[in-house]
Amino acid sequence: MESVQQLLERLATGVIRQTIGADGAANVRPCGNPKFGDYQINGLLPIAKARGENPRPLADKVAAALASTLADLAEPPTVAGAGFINVRLKPSFVGALLPQVLADPRLGVPAALPARTIVIDFSAPNVAKTMHVGHLRSSIIGDSIARTLRFLGHHVIADNHIGDWGTQFGFLLHGFKQEKLDLAAATDPIAEMERVYRKYYGASVADPSIRDAAKAALVKLHENDAENLALWKKLRDLSMPAFDQVYRRLGVRFDHTLGES
Repeated sequence: MESVQQLLERLATGVIRQTIGADGAANVRPCGNPKFGDYQINGLLPIAKARGENPRPLADKVAAALASTLADLAEPPTVAGAGFINVRLKPSFVGALLPQVLADPRLGVPAALPARTIVIDFSAPNVAKTMHVGHLRSSIIGDSIARTLRFLGHHVIADNHIGDWGTQFGFLLHGFKQEKLDLAAATDPIAEMERVYRKYYGASVADPSIRDAAKAALVKLHENDAENLALWKKLRDLSMPAFDQVYRRLGVRFDHTLGES
């Protein structure tokens, strides 16, 4: 289905060629301010510049010719500024167009040309922590953008860049080793992770040895120590089901889930 903007572009470009003998495009764009109209024809300015002429007389001539061409779909066009032509659609035309738009699978929205590959990074919750309202906002906004761009025909890659690295894992690794907990058996693994983190991080304020132990555990993780790496992977893996449950409820999907690690 041809969009209204495409229709106006085609008709206005034809009128420009017939009226002033120019090959330039009409360059139709939505009006920035609706009080001036629905669409604006900007193509007369570059045409006049190339000819070394005043764009206003050219715009007046084209607007007069457009009045009959667009009679069924728009009010008589008006000229503003240096040579912009404003077009306001008739309510009768919009009313007749709506059923066609509703019947069109694309709702009258043309596919983007050329289609691009666009990567969107959104949501990004932190491993071992409960998602908060900021992640909810990012998830909904990011998914909305992804859906819109896909609808326009772009190839979208949705990436969930989770926070799975950082100093907090030193406290978690040290704490779980100290408590020898079976995290997989916990009813709420993330709640247990948060409890252990708060306990050992809080204790480190008064006891520097705990902070040193956490720092040493983190260094070992960075060095790919087998024991620390296995525990870190367990923290990561046990966090994901809680995130995925939220995404399923929201209808949000990702092509990749990649961590900071």
